[in-house]
Amino acid sequence: MSKLSTKTIVDHLMQNDRFSSWLGIKVLAFSEGSCKLSMNIRDEMLNGFDIVHGGVTFAFADSALAVASNSYNKLSVALETSITFTAPVKCGDQLTAVANEISKTNKIGVYNILITNQNKVTVGVFKGTVYRTSKSLVNDA
Repeated sequence: MSKLSTKTIVDHLMQNDRFSSWLGIKVLAFSEGSCKLSMNIRDEMLNGFDIVHGGVTFAFADSALAVASNSYNKLSVALETSITFTAPVKCGDQLTAVANEISKTNKIGVYNILITNQNKVTVGVFKGTVYRTSKSLVNDA
């Protein structure tokens, strides 16, 4: 059995993730258990207070969790997630999410994701726990 490259796995994940595509997420870097993503905030992402809807920042971090945790080609799904919003996000901001693996067993993975804006200000801190299934994300044919 040959091992698929992390690039093949991440490319497959992003090509099939329509919501991340709609958000405009770009993968800047990745390795097993970690990644760096970026996205630009658009007008339609703002709430009634003229700041980004919290769900957008949460979804961005959740996408980083998906890339980092699935990078081993072991289908992983979120069990528990939380986010702390530390600064407001405005239209035109460019966000970066950096996901790092904290712990990984055969069944559970724990990840921290730090979200910053173009000025390197931390705008969110996300923690995610995933269940690592026995299924492959990409079939190694």
